[in-house]
Amino acid sequence: MITGGYSISIASDAALTSIGVGSFFGVPVPAILAIVIMVIGVIALRNSRYGTYVTGIGANEEAVRRSGVNTRFVKLITYTFSGGAAALAGLILASRLGSGSSNIGLMFELDIIAAVVLGGTALFGGAGTILGSLIGVTMIGVINNGLTLMQVSPYIIQIIEGLVLLMAVIINVRIFGRKRM
Repeated sequence: MITGGYSISIASDAALTSIGVGSFFGVPVPAILAIVIMVIGVIALRNSRYGTYVTGIGANEEAVRRSGVNTRFVKLITYTFSGGAAALAGLILASRLGSGSSNIGLMFELDIIAAVVLGGTALFGGAGTILGSLIGVTMIGVINNGLTLMQVSPYIIQIIEGLVLLMAVIINVRIFGRKRM
């Protein structure tokens, strides 16, 4: 509302731009940040009570709550981490594009859901890994880039992504069952 829907340009010499376009020993800063966040996530989910609680809440929140875990607090922490990761992604994207806009990242949801489901995460919770999600993101990226290089219309790419998501959902439901439907 403050900008009236217009983008705000970011000066190319601003410190923020180093987050999106900088490199450290030849490795892009966004890649370093992604690896660091992934390692922290893997350690947190595999080697801590928190990870066990998060997986348990995804599978059966009531059972975890009845076992004495403060599920509201665990979900609050999880949403806080998720919000922080989204904010970092927004900073990286804005610095790469050289501008900030409320429309940046619009419709990325389809890509993310398709990638996570392709990576083996159960739609109904309780199963999934960060490595699987990384594989799903890579697959969606390859599909998008391949179709773009083949000069396929962006509208057709969205339809293809939707079909890939639909197939992944059907496979996901058949593998993990219809627990909560």
